Amino acid sequence: MAVGMGAASEGGQYSGKMTPFVVLSCMMAAMGGVLFGYDIGISGGVTSMEAFLVKFFPEVDRKMKEDKDISNYCKFDSQLLTSFTSSLYLAGLVASFFASSVTKSFGRKPSIIFSGLVFIAGSALGGAATNIYMLIFGRVLLGVGVGFANQAVPLYLSEMAPSNYRGAINNGFQLSVGIGALTANLINFGTHKIKAGYGWRISLAMAAFPASILTVGALFLPETPNSLLQLGKPHQLVDEMLQRIRGTSDVQSELADLIQASEIAKSIDNPLKNIMRRKYRPQLVMAIAIPFFQQVTGINVIAFYAPVLFRTIGLGESASLFSAIMTGAVGLVTTFISMLVVDKLGRRALFIAGGVQMFVSQIIVGALLAALLGDEGSVSKGYSFVLLVLICVYVAGFGWSWGPLGWLVPSEIFPLEIRSAGQSITVATNFVFTFIIAQTFLAMLCHLKAGIFFFFGGWVVVMTVFVYCFLPETKNLPIEKVELVWRQHWFWKRVVGEDEEERKMGGFHS
Repeated sequence: MAVGMGAASEGGQYSGKMTPFVVLSCMMAAMGGVLFGYDIGISGGVTSMEAFLVKFFPEVDRKMKEDKDISNYCKFDSQLLTSFTSSLYLAGLVASFFASSVTKSFGRKPSIIFSGLVFIAGSALGGAATNIYMLIFGRVLLGVGVGFANQAVPLYLSEMAPSNYRGAINNGFQLSVGIGALTANLINFGTHKIKAGYGWRISLAMAAFPASILTVGALFLPETPNSLLQLGKPHQLVDEMLQRIRGTSDVQSELADLIQASEIAKSIDNPLKNIMRRKYRPQLVMAIAIPFFQQVTGINVIAFYAPVLFRTIGLGESASLFSAIMTGAVGLVTTFISMLVVDKLGRRALFIAGGVQMFVSQIIVGALLAALLGDEGSVSKGYSFVLLVLICVYVAGFGWSWGPLGWLVPSEIFPLEIRSAGQSITVATNFVFTFIIAQTFLAMLCHLKAGIFFFFGGWVVVMTVFVYCFLPETKNLPIEKVELVWRQHWFWKRVVGEDEEERKMGGFHS
């Protein structure tokens, strides 16, 4: 996509500032992340609750209580149990492709509203479930809601934010995921103590609360300037919206670039087909590689199954749920730190530092489990504490690197004409591998035992090297000018260089 660099202010930045209007709008939109985080946190907690297991997964409960011959690592190995967790992500995968068309044709705002409505329905069904079919269908509805939210919210945040604050604003999505997960862990810790055994119903049904806030709040959200142009709204309306969100009347440079991007976008009939062209090859690779790597960090070992994992090493039900609260709190704090520094330190530095931190902690955890935890017995309280600290170190590394940046970078690298399509590929890839990890983790834990941490640690090495070699820095660039970095990169300039003549279309000025 061609853009007019000469129109921008010094340093490639537009005029404007962070306004309260943008902050409030993005805070409300980021509630979509709370839905995702709440579901991640709640599913791991309820699957460790005895009353829930007795009602829906009695075979798992029997293995825990009666089967003395089964390995510590295999007590939760149940395809039906993992289907409960992973069905959401399969539904989200399918929904993300529909969400792409809705987000492009009707705007970011309607997608966010729809996600909240469907999530409310799924929450109600899950809380009222009387059999496994109701339970899993409720999860499917939650998946549709999450699919639409994950498609629309990161785009909304990146398009609304001023370029020099885009990293911080977009990382608010992952911060919201952390808030949702921590809230879910706190609720699970309280509801599992209900002696009547219906605490899991409260945990599942409470997901409707953040979904209701998102749905009502989204009704008052403004549409992004990029989306308004894509919807064919008058330039005057877009100009007024830009002035409102940037807090200045000097928005002509940004408006000119947005109009030019919109004109190119309108010439594209099939964005999903168009994204396969050589000129978009770097973005396509990142749209697949980054969400793939985000999942094979092993974060779902903690996010989905933290209570299960802690029970594996010998902690009781309450201690396991409390440990999940601690890891959730660490993730939340470090994601907030990432918000503060991502636009100063840049994306690459955080990716690499977080990767090193995750690798070291995973290898030590794997080594300790291999040495201390056999197929029977448990880890001593002292070593359990050491393992918990190391897992918190790992979660911290993810919290300020691959957690928020896994959503930020894909949402900011696509030109407008393929942005919705690119985001749908990112979300779909994320869901595919989330589904695979969720569906296979308990079986992997059973077969690989402590080696599962070495497995994920190996992937962390691969992804850290990948970022170092192939991901250019994108901090502080206006979103419609991010594509410039590919032509300056040592590797990608060889790939996109053949389309240089095409890129001259529209009067590019360097």
